[in-house]
Formats: sequence, C-alpha cells, structure tokens
Amino acid sequence: MRVLQRRPENRVDRWEHDRYRRLLETPDGLVLVEVQNQGTIDEPDVRYVLRQRGHSAAGRPELLQTLRRVLGLDVDPEPLRHLAGAERKLRTAALALRGMRPPRFTGLFEAFANVVPFQQLSLDAGIAIVGRLVERFGRRFEHGGRCLHAFPSAQTTAGARLERLRQCGLSARKAETLRSLARAIASGELSEEEIAGMSSAEALRVLMELAGIGPWSASLVLLRGLGRLDVFPPGDVGAEGGLRALMHLGPSAPLGRTIERFGDYRGYLYFYALGGRLLAKGLIQPASQQKAGTCGGEVRRAHPWR
Repeated sequence: MRVLQRRPENRVDRWEHDRYRRLLETPDGLVLVEVQNQGTIDEPDVRYVLRQRGHSAAGRPELLQTLRRVLGLDVDPEPLRHLAGAERKLRTAALALRGMRPPRFTGLFEAFANVVPFQQLSLDAGIAIVGRLVERFGRRFEHGGRCLHAFPSAQTTAGARLERLRQCGLSARKAETLRSLARAIASGELSEEEIAGMSSAEALRVLMELAGIGPWSASLVLLRGLGRLDVFPPGDVGAEGGLRALMHLGPSAPLGRTIERFGDYRGYLYFYALGGRLLAKGLIQPASQQKAGTCGGEVRRAHPWR
C-alpha cells in the first residue's frame, strides 16, 4: 500500500493506525473503506470494513473488485519474487520486498490524473499538484473529526474551468490535456474497457495518439492504471535510478538487458524501484522484520480475503 501511496502526504490513499483508508465514490454515495492485514506476509488475512450509512449491499461486489484492483490482490507475487531472486543483484531486494503486489489506480481517469501532472517534474512537485486537485475538486467525508478526500471524478474535472485547474499548479498545456482527457472519458469517447481489450503494443499506440500523451505517460497509464506488467515506462529517471540503487550500479550503468530479461513482468521492476526508495526512507521495513497487523478500535463488520 505504501508503494501506491508513494508519499505520506498523499491525501487519498491513507495509511493510519496499521490500516489502509480510502474514500471511494459509488452510485450510492461516498464510502470509506478501511483495510487491514490480520495475518502475515506469507499467510495474509486481509479484511475490510465499509463505513457509510445506508450503503446498498447490491453495490458491494463492484466495490470489492475495485479494492482488489487497487491493492493488487489478484496478482500472485511468488513468480515475480522468484524471477527477481534469479537476478543476482536483486536477490536482497527480492527478499526485503517479499509479498509486495503491484497496486493500481481505481480507474482510467485517476491514472491519467496521476501521470499528467508529473510530466517533466519531480515526484514531490507532482504530488503537491495532485494534492491540490484533490482538495479543490474531490468530494469530502467527515469521519472521526477528520476530513477525508475522494479522488476527483472525470465528470467533475470535465466541467472545470482551465483557470481553476491552473491554480492547482498545472501549466496551461497540462490543464488543457487533463480536461480534454476527462471529457473524453466522461463522454465515453475514451473507454477503459476498450483499451483493456487491446494488446499492450496497440494500447500504447492508441494512448500516444491523445494530445499531451507521449511514450512515458502512455506506459505509466497502462502499468499503473490497467495493470500491464509487461510495460516498463521508458526514460523514467526515478524508476531507473531506484533500480540502479537496488542493484548497486553506477548512475550511468545500462539497464536495458536487465529490464528485458523480465519479459512480461518487466513492469514489476518499476514497483521494485519504488519499494527500494521506501525502504531507504524507512517508510517500510524489510519483509523479514514485518509483523502481522493487530486490530485496533471497534470493527463493526469485517470480511476476509485469503
């Protein structure tokens, strides 16, 4: 979950009191989801709690599928770990990051909105811009005396004035790009279902035909939005730097052969790079040092995933 969050100041994906909290927008309204692992890394027992008055049980399957997607619960991490372990210089990282699953954004617009602001900017600058987008355009939910934010919808962003988008820190070009993407998604002109049915090569071609979307942006949308683990974003300075650090390589050491050896799982190296940076910052600990979470506070209902 920390790999999904990237920075503690993330306003949407929250990690508090040994649990993941996320405010999701559903047809029934806003739902606060709390997720906690009561098991271990090797024997996970992941449970969730839904908090919303009058939430319809009919919408629960779709909500749970969104959570499974976001947390990467349908991806078996063992083949990925074995592949990394076979790479001599990644064995230590493979052990430290054991059990890590590749997270995803909730949908296509959220993926674009977490890529476009970062174009040619630092991670910290991009996160600050996304934070302002969330505060200005995302819906809110009061819980426990705190204000939680949902990620802005494509429909809301589609109707935003460019001036208001630019006030969040976006350049004129990025503001126009993001609003155009929001309008295309809201109208159905750009469909995640249609892109999901394409091969990665075809999907990359289609995405790169969109204004303001180049190879790096298209690759990240496929990897982090659609879960295409066969895609590694080309020229991603942060990911490549993090990967070199994990492998104890020099700043100019080539990575092409290592990335290609991972084949259809090359995108997993991107998450290894993020995980490595989190380890270095002390935001996560090596898997061998982690313990199962304990349940704190009142849990009115919990459902297990194994």
